[in-house]
Amino acid sequence: MSVPYEKNQKDRVPFETYKARFAQADPKALSAASGVPYDEADGTFSVTLMNKQYTIHHPDFEVVCLSEEATYAPLLTDLETKILLIRYILEGKKAEFKGRFYAYADMPWGNHYNQVFQGRCLKRLAYSFGFQMDKFCRVLESIGGKKIPVGDVGYEFAFLDELRLQFILWEGDEEFPPSAQILFSDNFSSAFQGEDMAAVGDISIGTLKTLAKDI
Repeated sequence: MSVPYEKNQKDRVPFETYKARFAQADPKALSAASGVPYDEADGTFSVTLMNKQYTIHHPDFEVVCLSEEATYAPLLTDLETKILLIRYILEGKKAEFKGRFYAYADMPWGNHYNQVFQGRCLKRLAYSFGFQMDKFCRVLESIGGKKIPVGDVGYEFAFLDELRLQFILWEGDEEFPPSAQILFSDNFSSAFQGEDMAAVGDISIGTLKTLAKDI
């Protein structure tokens, strides 16, 4: 999923600002706070994003995808994904996943942004796959998703390292529109703020839609 030109121009200034902060920061301190592994010998952080393994070099934020499959790797090309990841390393706090999942509205900031999240992510997920359940299943399984007994069809998958998502769909028909729910693992609120969580929805849905074109 390429980022529209206007959005690229809007986001480029903050991304360069984050890159400058990243370059000046102590990588070992960033790793200790965020929990993102750092290899001092290679000067690289390691992350796994939607079943793709990447290294991110310090101090220049040069990204390499280690996964061999010739499929879409958003951290290489998508500016929104780069901003999310650099904020994750700079500002995220490591927290253990305790096995619980929450809706966006249940997050500390959820009431303030929930209406935007509904339109930006839930409706987009519903109308992207709510009439294509078979394709939804195939694309989720292609990124390591595991089926869960919720909704008409639901999957749990690793979005970023130990941060997990549940995507749940109710199928649409001639009488009723499709609907969707996205649940976040309980460690998300330590890693990201409210505006970042909406970006998580954007990136994950956009990645699935791109991958679905080849399925």
